[in-house]
Amino acid sequence: MSQDSMLLTVVLRHDQSQNLEQIQSRLEAADWWHGFPPEGCEVVSWVVAMGLGQIVTLRLPASRLAQVNVELERRAWGVFSTDFYPTYDFAPVRERLTRESDQRRTGSEPPA
Repeated sequence: MSQDSMLLTVVLRHDQSQNLEQIQSRLEAADWWHGFPPEGCEVVSWVVAMGLGQIVTLRLPASRLAQVNVELERRAWGVFSTDFYPTYDFAPVRERLTRESDQRRTGSEPPA
């Protein structure tokens, strides 16, 4: 990930007053599948959490953040309520912390 890029997790909570056909119809009318995410954003993951909605993690240049917001306002409102969370990949940090913990337990020094 470059220095000016970021991860953004977007929680799209389903409007449970609408059934699936209504939701799909509104998304189609808003050109959701072609307009979100906007160009220049990479989908890192897109999962469905049953009972909640969809959770999308995007990698994007920080300069594209406002455009992501505009496209969500344009295409998702009325179908989803949205929550946004700037995120980062913790897996490499966890791996390092686990190695350091293992080294402390065994009394060995980390390699130079």
